[in-house]
Amino acid sequence: MGRGSGVLVRRALRESCAVSEPAISLPAQGPAPVKATFSPLALVKVLRPKQWTKNLALMAPLVFANRLFVVADIKLALAATLCFCLLAGCVYVFNDVGDREKDRAHPEKRNRPIASGALPVPVALVWGAICGAGALAVTYHLAMPLFFTCVAYLVMQAAYTLWLKQVAILDVMIIAVGFVMRVVAGAYAIAVPVSNWLYLCTLCLALFLGFCKRRNELMLLEGGASAHRANLLDYSPALLDQLIGTTTAMTLIAYSLYTMSEETLRVHHTDNLKLTIPFVIYGVFRYLFLVYKRALGGSPEKILLHDRPMLATVALFSVVSVAVLYFS
Repeated sequence: MGRGSGVLVRRALRESCAVSEPAISLPAQGPAPVKATFSPLALVKVLRPKQWTKNLALMAPLVFANRLFVVADIKLALAATLCFCLLAGCVYVFNDVGDREKDRAHPEKRNRPIASGALPVPVALVWGAICGAGALAVTYHLAMPLFFTCVAYLVMQAAYTLWLKQVAILDVMIIAVGFVMRVVAGAYAIAVPVSNWLYLCTLCLALFLGFCKRRNELMLLEGGASAHRANLLDYSPALLDQLIGTTTAMTLIAYSLYTMSEETLRVHHTDNLKLTIPFVIYGVFRYLFLVYKRALGGSPEKILLHDRPMLATVALFSVVSVAVLYFS
């Protein structure tokens, strides 16, 4: 037997005498759970103060009912606006609690306090309840119609969170109705009737913004869109483009007709509000430019606060509107 054969025999003997150890299968490691670490700043961030700009809709009746310089009405309108900020914050809290897993699949929403773990769920629920109850208590003392409007808003938002947000098109309509309810709440706060034109213009503009937001979500998330929001599967870029085009025309036509309507002439004794039409047209077109060319539109409040041309347009529209309504 040669030297090489001896080596092979010795190796075979060692392997036959060795005790084989059973293989240990490690459990599959899933994604690490988010560790909830409380942060006091998260109590403010979870109310989404950056989105409170949409609650400025409560101030619209104050301006267009010629009450802008009535101190008592200013105080009532500001109090109602603050209450609606807390009320909307309450809705955001409960909505974020329910959507925390889906938000973690979104490149931006995963940084929200609840989804990121900066605010534990039990603390968030208690905080949301405190904000909602406090807002309702204040509106109850301000005006009963305002209180009932706020209650109706909460009921509608609860239905939206639990079911309606999964129904395509209806989900955007619920968001738009929420804007209309803000305007109605602002009118009830200062005890003035709501103009039908203001109602219509608010509804059309809110639908326009809502469909732009859905388009942004669909294009941003692409294949993972359904993981974030199931009903995005029911939308398509072509459908949303049609809806955006339709609501764009509705918004511009509704506002233009409002500025020259008989009701406007009777209430304000002037048709010079038509001077604000170019600002509305540019604002809408600028928004479309940002949606289609800059891939924005997911957060209207960000556009309003950070896009300089949009800021300038809103400022000029406000100045001209006040000048026409109060100094014409």
